[in-house]
Amino acid sequence: MSGVLFAWLAASTAVFVAANAALKTYALQGGIWVLVGALALFCLGNTLMVQVMRGNGLGVAIALSVVFQLVAITAMAVVVFGERPTSLQLAGMALGVVAVLMIAWPEAKA
Repeated sequence: MSGVLFAWLAASTAVFVAANAALKTYALQGGIWVLVGALALFCLGNTLMVQVMRGNGLGVAIALSVVFQLVAITAMAVVVFGERPTSLQLAGMALGVVAVLMIAWPEAKA
């Protein structure tokens, strides 16, 4: 993955983290404008993901995005909202990271 595609992936992940934080806030406090803002952020995040899909293909881009978001949103949930994942959930996240490394690992040229 090139540096430019990684930057697109990082930007989309940051937007998705913000969107999910807004949804958590909406779930706790309500407010239609919080929900509208979250939906707008999800639209922006998906628009950014199109660039990653163009560079890596749909399967790889979505696999990368899902695991990046999983780790980033879990970190945000722990730090901001005080949630605590179980050891089984942490092990699942670790397996996801290993799976993405295996998917995205560059192939040797023969």
